[in-house]
Amino acid sequence: MTMQYQAREGCLQVCLEGELGHHEAIHLMSQLSALVEDHLPGQLILNLEGLDFMDSSGIAVVVQTARKCAGYGGRLSVVHTPQQAKKVFDAAGLDRLVDIC
Repeated sequence: MTMQYQAREGCLQVCLEGELGHHEAIHLMSQLSALVEDHLPGQLILNLEGLDFMDSSGIAVVVQTARKCAGYGGRLSVVHTPQQAKKVFDAAGLDRLVDIC
Protein backbone atom coordinates (compact mmCIF):
# COMPACT_ATOMS: atom_id res chain seq x y z
CA MET A 1 0.00 0.00 0.00
CA THR A 2 1.12 3.52 -0.74
CA MET A 3 -0.12 6.76 0.72
CA GLN A 4 0.24 10.25 -0.69
CA TYR A 5 -1.01 13.38 0.99
CA GLN A 6 -1.39 17.07 0.38
CA ALA A 7 -2.12 19.72 3.00
CA ARG A 8 -3.67 23.00 1.98
CA GLU A 9 -5.56 25.71 3.90
CA GLY A 10 -6.84 23.60 6.79
CA CYS A 11 -7.62 20.62 4.57
CA LEU A 12 -5.58 17.44 4.39
CA GLN A 13 -6.18 15.10 1.46
CA VAL A 14 -4.82 11.55 1.70
CA CYS A 15 -4.86 9.18 -1.29
CA LEU A 16 -4.42 5.43 -0.79
CA GLU A 17 -3.36 2.88 -3.39
CA GLY A 18 -3.01 -0.88 -3.23
CA GLU A 19 -4.40 -3.31 -0.67
CA LEU A 20 -5.68 -2.42 2.79
CA GLY A 21 -5.64 -5.51 4.99
CA HIS A 22 -4.80 -6.09 8.64
CA HIS A 23 -1.03 -5.65 8.26
CA GLU A 24 -1.34 -2.45 6.23
CA ALA A 25 -4.04 -1.05 8.54
CA ILE A 26 -1.75 -1.10 11.58
CA HIS A 27 0.86 1.03 9.82
CA LEU A 28 -1.70 3.25 8.13
CA MET A 29 -3.44 4.14 11.41
CA SER A 30 -0.10 5.26 12.83
CA GLN A 31 0.72 7.32 9.74
CA LEU A 32 -2.70 8.99 9.64
CA SER A 33 -2.56 9.77 13.34
CA ALA A 34 0.81 11.48 12.89
CA LEU A 35 -0.49 13.48 9.91
CA VAL A 36 -3.50 14.71 11.89
CA GLU A 37 -1.26 15.73 14.79
CA ASP A 38 1.19 17.50 12.48
CA HIS A 39 -1.36 19.37 10.34
CA LEU A 40 -4.43 19.69 12.64
CA PRO A 41 -6.79 19.77 9.65
CA GLY A 42 -10.33 21.06 9.92
CA GLN A 43 -11.15 18.58 7.16
CA LEU A 44 -9.39 15.35 6.28
CA ILE A 45 -10.39 13.81 2.97
CA LEU A 46 -9.50 10.14 2.63
CA ASN A 47 -9.49 9.17 -1.05
CA LEU A 48 -9.85 5.40 -1.56
CA GLU A 49 -10.00 5.44 -5.35
CA GLY A 50 -6.68 3.61 -5.70
CA LEU A 51 -7.57 0.68 -3.43
CA ASP A 52 -7.64 -2.73 -5.06
CA PHE A 53 -8.76 -4.52 -1.90
CA MET A 54 -9.98 -3.62 1.58
CA ASP A 55 -11.17 -5.93 4.33
CA SER A 56 -12.81 -5.06 7.64
CA SER A 57 -9.51 -3.62 8.88
CA GLY A 58 -10.43 -0.56 6.85
CA ILE A 59 -13.26 0.07 9.31
CA ALA A 60 -10.74 0.44 12.14
CA VAL A 61 -8.68 2.86 10.04
CA VAL A 62 -11.70 5.06 9.35
CA VAL A 63 -13.03 4.96 12.92
CA GLN A 64 -9.67 5.73 14.54
CA THR A 65 -8.91 8.51 12.07
CA ALA A 66 -12.37 10.05 12.50
CA ARG A 67 -11.93 10.05 16.28
CA LYS A 68 -8.46 11.56 16.00
CA CYS A 69 -9.77 14.32 13.73
CA ALA A 70 -12.71 15.00 16.03
CA GLY A 71 -10.35 15.26 18.98
CA TYR A 72 -8.74 18.25 17.27
CA GLY A 73 -12.04 19.74 16.08
CA GLY A 74 -11.82 18.33 12.55
CA ARG A 75 -13.98 16.09 10.39
CA LEU A 76 -13.20 13.08 8.19
CA SER A 77 -14.73 12.50 4.78
CA VAL A 78 -14.17 9.38 2.67
CA VAL A 79 -14.36 9.85 -1.10
CA HIS A 80 -14.13 7.68 -4.22
CA THR A 81 -14.93 4.57 -2.23
CA PRO A 82 -14.66 1.38 -4.32
CA GLN A 83 -17.84 -0.73 -4.41
CA GLN A 84 -16.35 -3.56 -2.34
CA ALA A 85 -15.17 -1.13 0.36
CA LYS A 86 -18.53 0.66 0.32
CA LYS A 87 -20.26 -2.62 1.15
CA VAL A 88 -17.96 -3.07 4.15
CA PHE A 89 -18.65 0.50 5.34
CA ASP A 90 -22.40 0.17 4.84
CA ALA A 91 -22.52 -3.06 6.83
CA ALA A 92 -20.69 -1.34 9.69
CA GLY A 93 -22.87 1.79 9.59
CA LEU A 94 -19.90 4.11 9.15
CA ASP A 95 -22.03 6.69 7.38
CA ARG A 96 -23.26 7.73 10.85
CA LEU A 97 -19.70 8.62 11.88
CA VAL A 98 -18.16 10.08 8.69
CA ASP A 99 -19.24 11.51 5.37
CA ILE A 100 -18.91 8.79 2.74
CA CYS A 101 -19.10 10.17 -0.79
